[in-house]
Amino acid sequence: MAAPLVSAPKRVRRGDVFEVKTLISHPMETGFRPGTNGTIIPRDIVQKMRCRFAGEAVFDLELSPAISANPYFIFYVRAETGGALEIEWTGDNGFSASYSALILVE
Repeated sequence: MAAPLVSAPKRVRRGDVFEVKTLISHPMETGFRPGTNGTIIPRDIVQKMRCRFAGEAVFDLELSPAISANPYFIFYVRAETGGALEIEWTGDNGFSASYSALILVE
């Protein structure tokens, strides 16, 4: 699997709301689709995505098999203090990916 792609500003003003865009490369198999040989392809989905900023939870998402492959999300965070933006994805079959970046507040 490829590393997650995340777009977020490196600097923001205190109190501003900033946009975070995420894309994680994952096939997201539902467990209902037959393969080329007719057998069912086993379920393999990203189950959770969690985001923390400056040590506080800001976004927590539980995904279902209905989400498309390579899930893409946009969400917003208010910056009162600077800190690390940490995003973690977990899923079936031991899938795990993470991202971390420091965001400075001016």
